[in-house]
Amino acid sequence: MKGRIAALVMSALLVFYIAVIGWRAVLFLGSGTPVGIVIGIALLVLPLIGIWALVRELQFGARSERLVKLLDEQGALPIEQLPIRASGRPVRDAADAEFPTFQAEVDAAPESWQAWFRLGLAYDASGDRRRARRAIRTAIGLEHAERTAA
Repeated sequence: MKGRIAALVMSALLVFYIAVIGWRAVLFLGSGTPVGIVIGIALLVLPLIGIWALVRELQFGARSERLVKLLDEQGALPIEQLPIRASGRPVRDAADAEFPTFQAEVDAAPESWQAWFRLGLAYDASGDRRRARRAIRTAIGLEHAERTAA
């Protein structure tokens, strides 16, 4: 729940920032000077990139959350029995020791979105966020394909 609140707060701040920058862009465009127009165009492009990134992140979060619920309903979420630091994150060495189990599961069933999602959770526990996101995106794509094929 804290993650969802943080995402909403950050989204609201980004929308406010985009609105302020957008207004400044309009002012620069209205200046009529070549430099002002170029700055105004640049200030319009940057918020568009920000909006695109925000939408993608919110979609990723919603889709990931949906897969967590599906795995939970199936009783297929991995049971987290890793020792935890004071920060709440798992001890990396313990997470790394369990990682081969999840990798082997994906190797055995590369079309299984459940296996890919659990691998993503294992990457996250090991501290490798880039690979975790990639594995979870793969899981999202496989689940979507499975759902649309049915």
